[in-house]
Amino acid sequence: MEAIIQDKVQDKINDLANKEVYVHLETTNGAYASHFDEEAYNVGAFIRNAQVNYQHGKIVSTGGSYRVGLKLDLGWVYAEGLTDFEIDEKDRLLMAGHDREGRLMVALEISETPFSHEADPDE
Repeated sequence: MEAIIQDKVQDKINDLANKEVYVHLETTNGAYASHFDEEAYNVGAFIRNAQVNYQHGKIVSTGGSYRVGLKLDLGWVYAEGLTDFEIDEKDRLLMAGHDREGRLMVALEISETPFSHEADPDE
């Protein structure tokens, strides 16, 4: 992955608009929080292979990171805190947000084909 290049990400978001696509979205502070502070509140969210068709999407800078929003017929999907992206060999848009120590905090991925059902280290 590389640091987000806003125009490249926006172009790919535009390319995937008005198509049936699959979304992977997760947020976590994972074991990081409780590892360093056993009283810390652990939070996370995970959804994989949600099939959506978004009308349009937008990436905006939030000062040091980015927010991506996808406008659906009945609402929105969005992720905030994104810092890195990749368009992989399967032409999927993969975006992630990492903390200062490189740990994953948020991921938003969009693909025209489903993501594997199991955790795949090659994805």
